[in-house]
Amino acid sequence: MKTSKIAYKPVGLALGAVSGVLAGALFKQAWKMLGHDEDAPDATDEERAWAEVLLAATVQGAIFAGVKAAVDRAGAAATRRLTGTWPG
Repeated sequence: MKTSKIAYKPVGLALGAVSGVLAGALFKQAWKMLGHDEDAPDATDEERAWAEVLLAATVQGAIFAGVKAAVDRAGAAATRRLTGTWPG
């Protein structure tokens, strides 16, 4: 494994945590904008309909994937600007 990949590991882990927090906040706002309750339903929430549970999971997954990709890409680009090498 290249040294740049090893050195980037802690940065990648920190960025992953940041992207999770950011994605969670964005999903909460998106769910409110869609006109639903404050909290999204869990898969085992007996009081919620299948459609609502699946919609919440789909929206949440899309937001998390998009935010993670954006944060990971920005972190890799910043690393290249700082070190001259791409961490991947």
